[in-house]
Amino acid sequence: MTDVKKIPAAVAMLKVIESYGVKDVFGYPGGSINSTLAALDQEKDNINYVQIRHEQVGALAAAAHAKLTGKIGVAFGSAGPGAVNLLNGLYDAKEDHAPVLSIVGQVGHDNMNYNYFQEFPETPMFSDVSVYDRIVMTPESLPHVVDRAIHEAYQNKGVAVVVIPNDFGFDEIPDVPYSSASKTYDKPAPEPVASDDEVSEALKMIKNAKRPVLHVGRGIKGNGDKLIELSKKLQIPIIMDGLALGYVDANYEGNLGTANRAASKAADKILSTADLVIAIGGDFPFAKSVYASHPFAYIQVDNSRIQLGRHHEVDLPIWSDSGSFIDKALAQSEQVAPSPFFKAAVADEANWKEYINKMLNVGSDEQDKSNGNFMDEFKDFGKHLKDTITNANSTMPVAPIYKQINRVADKDAVFSIDVGDNIINSFRYLDIQPTNKWVISALFATMGSGLPGAIAAKRAYPDRQVFNIAGDGALSMVIQDLVTLTKYQLPVINVVTSNEDLSFIKGEQDDLPMQIFGLQLQGQSFELIAKGMGVDATTVRNVSELPAAFDKAVKVTKAGHPFLIDAKINQDRGLPVEDLVVKIENGQVVETVSPNYLKDKNGNKTYTLPDFFAEYGGEGLLPLKDFFDKYDVQL
Repeated sequence: MTDVKKIPAAVAMLKVIESYGVKDVFGYPGGSINSTLAALDQEKDNINYVQIRHEQVGALAAAAHAKLTGKIGVAFGSAGPGAVNLLNGLYDAKEDHAPVLSIVGQVGHDNMNYNYFQEFPETPMFSDVSVYDRIVMTPESLPHVVDRAIHEAYQNKGVAVVVIPNDFGFDEIPDVPYSSASKTYDKPAPEPVASDDEVSEALKMIKNAKRPVLHVGRGIKGNGDKLIELSKKLQIPIIMDGLALGYVDANYEGNLGTANRAASKAADKILSTADLVIAIGGDFPFAKSVYASHPFAYIQVDNSRIQLGRHHEVDLPIWSDSGSFIDKALAQSEQVAPSPFFKAAVADEANWKEYINKMLNVGSDEQDKSNGNFMDEFKDFGKHLKDTITNANSTMPVAPIYKQINRVADKDAVFSIDVGDNIINSFRYLDIQPTNKWVISALFATMGSGLPGAIAAKRAYPDRQVFNIAGDGALSMVIQDLVTLTKYQLPVINVVTSNEDLSFIKGEQDDLPMQIFGLQLQGQSFELIAKGMGVDATTVRNVSELPAAFDKAVKVTKAGHPFLIDAKINQDRGLPVEDLVVKIENGQVVETVSPNYLKDKNGNKTYTLPDFFAEYGGEGLLPLKDFFDKYDVQL
């Protein structure tokens, strides 16, 4: 092959990556990755090098790209510390089953195994996080190994790691085709189909149940409307996994929202009384505690065999795509009579939504006009919010911030939601519809994922509006990459809810036999920090200032520049539905406040339901028993 043109092996590698449609590679320079950087320079007309300021951000951005687009994300880091820094984002990709290619630098092959500077055996470090983990042994094999890595990442929905001795990337190899990418990979993979007998058995179990619920995960995919049709036909309320938000119309009356801690009251309490749970396409990591509240029959439908029985013992496992199962269930079933249980669930959710709407409108003009004098309205509103309104040294509640996000967000906006209290708040207050895209670090739940996710979203969808919603603790972990928004002029709206406290962990410590410790954060001006990095910004301390701040954010981002809103909020805990305990005793539903609520705090006070609801401005919230009694739900 002496007459064949030769190119650097790293360039051949990039040509393979380009053949799979990759446009962006996220990474940070280092001595052991220079051959890859040289190749990126040579191929800069065909693929973009996106320089982030920390390898963790690059890996998180690659993972977010994969979650948002379904296409492989690519990140790189140098040997030693660069490799270690990648791990956080790679584990996020692993846990959320996102295809990611990680290119890791290594010292030159002639310095390996000599205890050279920054040289250590890297493949063992990545063995757990990856579905494919190889060190390149020759320059000629580099593009082939990367091609195989991409196949493995897609096939196994995970992380593929390729470690490259730096000198190999500079060595020249024949410029011949190395990629096995094909348009055939873009066609949908065949899905398992439920058998008629399986669907018939499931419908029998549903018919015999008094209180069935549908617990739906992201495996519902594009079948949300069909699911609503089945819910109406069989009179079964729908409860969502967090990752399924947006797949089923949030305005459907039978959609009770999410369960567990980042939950609606109705979803948690209705699930606590179900005698049959039909799980479809879910991966519910909290099943060990949530499902353990009481016994029930369990049907699980999933297109992955490994998911069946993963979180709970299954009475009827069905290996099937969600769409085919729902289609057959609709075809084989008959319309049932209106269900008291369904009516009660719908009424409970409507009551919860009234509360959510009240929270969203704290301090708004609408509330002023509809309820008369503002201060009078809040005289009995509850300790937390009353303090917020009357105490000049206090700061604003968080919910009205989401009202403004909902107001200015485009119908196809993309939301990157960071880890912490903003998960709870987003699940409750953010209007996520099937037309939106959103990304979160769901199962690994790593703080600092919001900004990288927003960077990836804006790169992947330059014509769509993108929000980064993060707390002060989470943003502080990756704050250096605000400058990345400036460098690439990525017009992201950053919303920082700043209360100088790790509130999500505080909510956990509230219910533990300990005093609150270690959570207070040193305050900082995110406005000044952002401006120092070239990001226009403003600080908001009162609800009345929010509309103008968000209007400015829209104006600035439409002009092509990033913007940050530093929203100074109070430290109030969102209503902790996880502290409501529902049991069925002697044919009656009994709802109490967990004895762990504010354990060893507040003088060991025992809370009644009215006391508990009043703590959070929820005087209008009703216990589940009221709805069961109203609709004569038989237990």
